[in-house]
Order: sequence, then C-alpha cells, then structure tokens
Amino acid sequence: MNVSLTPELERLVHERVESGLYNNASEVIREALRETFRRQQERDQFVREAVVGYAQLQAGKTVRVKSKKGFESLVRGQE
Repeated sequence: MNVSLTPELERLVHERVESGLYNNASEVIREALRETFRRQQERDQFVREAVVGYAQLQAGKTVRVKSKKGFESLVRGQE
C-alpha cells in the first residue's frame, strides 16, 4: 500500500520519527490511524447515547436535578 501525504503531513511524520518516539514513519501512521478510529468509536457511542436521551426526553422520561452534586450522583447511578 502506498500513501501520499501533503508536504506538511510528511514533515510532521518525520519530526515524530526524529524525536525518537517512533522507529519509522509506519509506526507514526499506524498510531495516528488507531487514534482516529478510537475517536470515531467514541463519537459513535456519543451519538447513540444522544439518540436514546432525546427519545427519553420526547417521551417525558426526565429527572429534575437541582444541583451539580445531584447531577453527578445521578450520573453515577446513586440517585
């Protein structure tokens, strides 16, 4: 597989390798892809939770919280 990078991205990859944190450009690219996929999974999870929350809101399934501490307890499941 061949990948073409812009000069700026290529410079950044080389900087990472030169820093000694990575042995080669492939390691930099692999880690960047893993991080991208991890963030996408987090976004997907957030969207799923938002959809559920919105449906609950539309159905009137809400809980009134009067303080930050109360909210934190609710989130932790300590209602």
